[in-house]
Amino acid sequence: MYLRKITLYNFKNYSDVSLMFSEKINCFTGLNGVGKTNLLDAIHYLSFTKSYFNLADNQNIRHGEEFFAIHGQFVRNGSGTDEVSCILRRNQKKQFKLNSDDYNRMADHIGVFPLVMVSPYDRDLINEGSELRRKYMDSVVSQFDRPYLEDLIVYNKSLAQRNALLKDFAEKRYFDQTSLEIWDEQMAGPAARIFARRRVFVEGFVPVFRKYFEFISQGREEVDISYVSDLEHAGPRELLDQSRQRDLAARFTTTGVHKDDLEFTIGGYPVKKFGSQGQQKSFVLAVKLAQFDYTQGIKGYKPILLLDDIFDKLDGERVSQLINLVGDNSFGQVFITDTQPERIFKIFESASLDHRIFEVSQGNVTLLSDGNPV
Repeated sequence: MYLRKITLYNFKNYSDVSLMFSEKINCFTGLNGVGKTNLLDAIHYLSFTKSYFNLADNQNIRHGEEFFAIHGQFVRNGSGTDEVSCILRRNQKKQFKLNSDDYNRMADHIGVFPLVMVSPYDRDLINEGSELRRKYMDSVVSQFDRPYLEDLIVYNKSLAQRNALLKDFAEKRYFDQTSLEIWDEQMAGPAARIFARRRVFVEGFVPVFRKYFEFISQGREEVDISYVSDLEHAGPRELLDQSRQRDLAARFTTTGVHKDDLEFTIGGYPVKKFGSQGQQKSFVLAVKLAQFDYTQGIKGYKPILLLDDIFDKLDGERVSQLINLVGDNSFGQVFITDTQPERIFKIFESASLDHRIFEVSQGNVTLLSDGNPV
């Protein structure tokens, strides 16, 4: 599977751009702030129906315009070409289409064209709170497990209703145990399945992650990812019963899979507190490459890989090593941004890889090199 063509209208700083891509490696070079990352974000839209960086869709419409449109042409082995379109008119509902057919729910598109994004913002996985790590875990598993995604949707809707009821109890000074137990029951089944699926995922993911960390860091540090959940100690209904008084006082549901976390450690200590900048960067990059590998193993074909400005603070040898890694047959189509075109050209002088290099300059994109090795 690969993205053959993308066309943008009024997306972020792009007025009208159409690009054809290599099946293997595509590089966007240019100064900071010219729109390289915006191109990756447009590709992310075609896979996840939303931006990687900005949850407010309206803010991705080019200044002064009334809509944006992203059109992509994917090639999948044995099934021809697929046309994907995302169109948003200001203050209207987003349209998302596959081969001219509208989706009733955006969630139905998740996993059709799997993708892994690696960005400098990924350090937030280590440094921010548990919500970001839960969302990351959910985004990975949802790409290959539709029942899991359905359980998440049901659980989160039921959680919102239960929280609204708890708040209503406090504001109106009453309590209706039967009403509360209705939502407890709605949440219990999905919670148990979410917990079981997350645990299986982490168990299978960790060995792959360790392999990539060792490759990237060229070190022997002991790294680990542990799944932390309230459900390790009690079932969903038991947890909700035990926390009822605490929930009533807090006015929200204080326990459950919506509080799960991933614990990242190096040498037995939290990466957040004891990992150097280089170790943290290697840790997160290993997580994302392992995500690619793990997803490919489940889906049976290679996701698209987006690498945004990951060469910063890496020496030339490490950059070449990484390019050769993602350029071999283990990986499929790759998109890379870099501020140093000379570094990119130097890499491909010695690496016989199918590639295209584009120069980005304030909303304009120019093809600089089209390398197709024999």
